[in-house]
Amino acid sequence: MKIEKYSISNDRDTYEAFPDITRTTGGKLLCVFAECTHHSDRDYTRIMICESTDRGRTWSQKTAVSESTKESGYFLNCPRIQQLTDGRLVVVVDRVMGKIGEDKSREKSVIVLYFSSDEGVTWDEPVDTPARGIVPDKICVTQTGRWLLGAHYNDLDLGHLVQQLWYSDDKGQSWQGPITVAKKKGLSLCEVSILPVKNKLVAFLRENSFIGLDCFKTISDDDGETWSEPVEFPLPGCHRPVAGHLKGGSLFITYRFMQGGKGWLGHWTQNFFAAISDDESALAEKRKDAWTRIIPVDHDPSEVSDLGYSGWVQFDDGEIYIVNYIVDDAPKAQIRGYSLIL
Repeated sequence: MKIEKYSISNDRDTYEAFPDITRTTGGKLLCVFAECTHHSDRDYTRIMICESTDRGRTWSQKTAVSESTKESGYFLNCPRIQQLTDGRLVVVVDRVMGKIGEDKSREKSVIVLYFSSDEGVTWDEPVDTPARGIVPDKICVTQTGRWLLGAHYNDLDLGHLVQQLWYSDDKGQSWQGPITVAKKKGLSLCEVSILPVKNKLVAFLRENSFIGLDCFKTISDDDGETWSEPVEFPLPGCHRPVAGHLKGGSLFITYRFMQGGKGWLGHWTQNFFAAISDDESALAEKRKDAWTRIIPVDHDPSEVSDLGYSGWVQFDDGEIYIVNYIVDDAPKAQIRGYSLIL
C-alpha cells in the first residue's frame, strides 16, 4: 500500500487545524478547517475552505466561510462539511462562548450551520440550532431521512463527558432532543461519529481519559431515539473517529492514536491511523467478536506535535483521499492530504 501526501494549506503565520472534506456532485473536493491562534489559544478563530479540481493534488488559496471571532467573546471550534441531497453544502461547527479550556455548560456552546447553494463559492449567514455542546458530528441522515446532529458536553455532576444528539424529521426546520447517546460513570465519551449499519445506527466514540482506552460504540435500532450501553471496539487509543463505508461495503475509520502513559505529556498526539473493519464487527455485542486492520497514515516528529482530526472521501475508482492537520515541519500547524488505495 502506497500513501501519497499533498499540501492543502500551510500558512506559516497561523495555526490551521481540525479539517474535514467532501466531494461535490460537480466533482470538486472541498476541505474546510479552522484557523486559530493555537490549539490551546482561541483568541482568534475563523472557518476557512480550500477547493481542488484535480483529486486533491493541488488546492486553491483558502477563503473564509465565517467571520473572524477576534474580540467577539466566542470562538468557532471544529467544523464538518457535507453535501445534502438537495445539493446544498452545509458546514456544521460549534460556537463556544468564553475562552478555550474553561468549564462550560451546554448552554454556552451552540451548534450552528452554514449553508452554500453554489458549491462553496458563497455562504449564507449562520443558522443556530437547539443543539448544545462541542465538537459536532456531521449531520447523519438515516434510512428514514431523519437528520441526527451529535455534540458532547462536560457533565459536572458525573465528572465526565457525555455524548448527546438532536434529531430533525423536517430537514432542519425543527429539532427534538437532547437524546443521550453515551453516558457511563468512569468513562469520558465524546466526539461521536454516527454511521448507519444495515438497519441500525452505530455511534463510534472517543474515550477521553488519556490512558489509551479503546474506541467505544453504542447502537440504536430505533432511528437514534435510544442507545445501548457502551462497549469497546478494538481500536486502542482512538481519538476523534471518523467512520464511513467504502464502496465495497467495508467499514473505514480514520483517527488519532493516543497511547496514554507518561509519554503523552511531551508528545501527546504523534500518530494518525486509519482502520478497516466490517458491519458484523460494528454490530458485535462484545469486543472479542469484532476485528480491525489498523493502518499507520502519518507520524508527527515535531517537538510540539499535534494532529488527528480528520475527514475522508472515496473516488469511484476506489482511491481514498484523507485530510488531517499536523505540525511536522511547519512553525504552527498545517492541513495535509493523503491518497491511498487499499
